[in-house]
Amino acid sequence: MIPRLSLSQIEKAFGAHKVLHGVSLTVQPGEVHGLLGENGAGKSTMLNILSGVLSADAGQIEIDGAQVTIASPRSASLAGVAMIHQELQQVPELSVAQNIYLGAALRRAGGLLVDRASQQTEARRLLAPLDASIDVTAPINSLRVAQRQIVEIAKALRANARVIAMDEPTSSLTPTEFDRLVEVIKALAARGVSIIYVSHKMDEVFRICQSATILRDGRLVARVDLPATPIPQVIALMVGRELSHVAHQSFASDQVLLQVSGLSRGRAVQNAAFSLHKGEVLGIAGLVGSGRTELLRLIAGVDSAEAGTVAVNGRPVASGVRARIKAGLGLVPEERKRDGIIRHRPVTSNIGLPAMRQFSRWGIIRRTKLRTRAEELMQEVRLRPFDVSKPIGSFSGGNQQKAIIGRWLAADTQIYLFDEPTRGIDVGAKAEIYDLIEKLAQQGKAIIVVSSELPEVIRVSDRVLVMREGRIAAELAASEITEANIARHAIPAS
Repeated sequence: MIPRLSLSQIEKAFGAHKVLHGVSLTVQPGEVHGLLGENGAGKSTMLNILSGVLSADAGQIEIDGAQVTIASPRSASLAGVAMIHQELQQVPELSVAQNIYLGAALRRAGGLLVDRASQQTEARRLLAPLDASIDVTAPINSLRVAQRQIVEIAKALRANARVIAMDEPTSSLTPTEFDRLVEVIKALAARGVSIIYVSHKMDEVFRICQSATILRDGRLVARVDLPATPIPQVIALMVGRELSHVAHQSFASDQVLLQVSGLSRGRAVQNAAFSLHKGEVLGIAGLVGSGRTELLRLIAGVDSAEAGTVAVNGRPVASGVRARIKAGLGLVPEERKRDGIIRHRPVTSNIGLPAMRQFSRWGIIRRTKLRTRAEELMQEVRLRPFDVSKPIGSFSGGNQQKAIIGRWLAADTQIYLFDEPTRGIDVGAKAEIYDLIEKLAQQGKAIIVVSSELPEVIRVSDRVLVMREGRIAAELAASEITEANIARHAIPAS
């Protein structure tokens, strides 16, 4: 069989730094193929070359046996390649139909005016086998993330895409929305469309993909038949070592560090009350929209509560971020690129943000002191590459997360609030984040972890609160923490 897509001996360097070393990848018609590797392995560079964002220094690309030159996103589209990015490339204010025909508008006779009626008719035709419930006249920003992804798939089909690459497509989806996306992907494959699927979630990859190409440090490690390959073996190929699974160890004491009482904000969070002990890791689970993130933001002082109190060591703490940081609370936010870092500033500046007074004298930053402390902390959290002078935005997601944790270590934080701590992070960095959480608990810090991944909640927690429709629906002790129990309390009764 002639492969649908073949990338042969692809090389790419940025200056003196070579990021791809003769990498090859082959995908058959109708195949869902995983592209796997840690952050920095070269996956994004491969996809950027395939989609025309970057040009390869060497190598060739063939589609259905014919060599093609992809020098721009437009030439990629003309060659039958579409890319669905993790951060969707859409114009929020435009309608669904307008986004599907973005850059390729249908025009009336004469070519001056856009034929909106025809665009809407064709958009409905494209969406019919994917999700006929989507209103093609609605603004794209009124849709859920899962629906917006389906609109991007319809856009790819409008351009007659034969290859669709998906980069972390499920990072913001509920389990039900993920199930629907799986159905759509299988339907596309049945039509002969080839899918390249990038995800750090191994359970997803094994459910969706038939085979996978594994990269490490810009080199091809293996092509594997997934049904015949155990997950631990795939992970070992990705990271170059066996990841030992360490059972969670509890360091919780009887001393209460944080007391939340009657915390409320509209329907998002209603009368939340719980305690958090020294050395304890408290998981908060629930469906997307259940109020998990909103509760964490209220505790951190990012949003103002309409009712209720937050007390640290028995003393009520005033609202507002400044007061909460001073009381020893630190938030590691869900959207780290948007809310957690200043992308173009170095690691040192990002680490010093909440504790700049301790690195200043008479209002002047003592840069040597700040750099020395930053290097100490980044050695502790194993920042890679180890260079605290580099802009934090140039690091992988896992290393950005380590730097944010280091920020709160610098501020001598006692209570850590983690919101989706491993979202978009590869399996190796994920294991390191879990180790850091365990280490913080062992040091007597108190930790709250909000996560959409139930195995993650189970892996790190001493106790779990389950939220449903803005309320704490259940509290599960260690012996009760199972996926079935969490799901039973998280899903509203029909």
